[in-house]
Amino acid sequence: MEKILIVGYVWPEPNTTAAGERMLQLLELFLSHNFEVHFATSAVKTEYSTNLEALGVHCQAITLNSDTFDSYLQRLNPDVVVFDRFMLEEQFGWRVREQCPNALRILNTEDLHSLREARQIAHKKKHPFKLQDWYTHPKTQREIGSIYRCDLTLLVSDYEMQLLQQEIGIQPDYLLQLPFLIRPQTQVTPTFETRKDVVTFGNGKHGPNVDSITYLKEEIWPLLRQKLPKNTKLHVYGAYLPQRVQEWHNPKEGFLVHGWVKDLKDKVQQARLVVAPLRFGAGIKGKLSLAMECGAPSITTKIGVEGMGDPKNWPGSIGNTTQEFVDEVIRFYQDEKLWQEAQEKGFQFLKNHFDKAKQSQKFLNTYHNIQENIVSHRAKNIIGNLLHSNSLNATKYMGKWITEKNKGNR
Repeated sequence: MEKILIVGYVWPEPNTTAAGERMLQLLELFLSHNFEVHFATSAVKTEYSTNLEALGVHCQAITLNSDTFDSYLQRLNPDVVVFDRFMLEEQFGWRVREQCPNALRILNTEDLHSLREARQIAHKKKHPFKLQDWYTHPKTQREIGSIYRCDLTLLVSDYEMQLLQQEIGIQPDYLLQLPFLIRPQTQVTPTFETRKDVVTFGNGKHGPNVDSITYLKEEIWPLLRQKLPKNTKLHVYGAYLPQRVQEWHNPKEGFLVHGWVKDLKDKVQQARLVVAPLRFGAGIKGKLSLAMECGAPSITTKIGVEGMGDPKNWPGSIGNTTQEFVDEVIRFYQDEKLWQEAQEKGFQFLKNHFDKAKQSQKFLNTYHNIQENIVSHRAKNIIGNLLHSNSLNATKYMGKWITEKNKGNR
């Protein structure tokens, strides 16, 4: 049985974040194909953390900048190591390469952090985003470096796949688009007539989500209230919502901030529409795939649909200005035929782009191909080999220095 070690950024919280749900999907993929799965992290568990041990995952607390991780690697001797986000590869990748040189190294990106943050900066400055902003962002070189140092990088977004290949020149052999892994929809969902209101949801620690809620509160909802049927409400769900967002709860205005709920899926199935006016971000959006699973058409933006498949066949609509967004919400909220067509598109969209069996097999095929040809695969990665050279290993030697410093403080 092959051993796979996942070095986690946080303990997975599938009920609070799309990243948490994504990690749980990966864990289930590995477990279902007979990997012995180990999860190690320096993070602290929260009330929302999933009980990984109950799933059959071996868990280990680890410490940053400590030789104890080297000893752990030597004992475990994994066949595969997955770094959850580039910061973990920077911190632990060189240790894995030294202690387990034959282990396949995989980077799980969730999204390109540098792209998301560059877009956020441009939005705050009220400047149109340009790729130049991404090229010059301080995290871009770090993230690209991590990609080159790994044998394979998992990306959820087809846009980011194209970006890395066309703009950076990374060869496709080292990249794999592996989006959300979702089983085909079979459940009959509530009908148009029995649904009411609109919902939005997202983790409050994620900047794009907070900005989206702010946009709804300040600009979109006041216009929608004037045109939607009387007593229609907007429901806001999500863990870790900032205090200022919680204070926007106002039943008189129909703006209801609920915070975290245990069964978000049930709430979405009761709603007629999901709204996600995202103005910046990266990766693909779990809130929109969940809307499809729940049979709720979604109104979003070009950022919302980016990387998720054919935007011309979106199960809902796209509005990139305030007025466009408001008009599309009203149209889909009131037109039953249009709504039903969008719902069916959503079910088909999931099948076409996120089918769990098909996507899982794609990963396994890629994994086995690299594993069987690992020597030539690594030999062709010239830039990755350069980044492993001593002269370019700043993070490694900083880590070694901190490790020795910490020893002296004991």
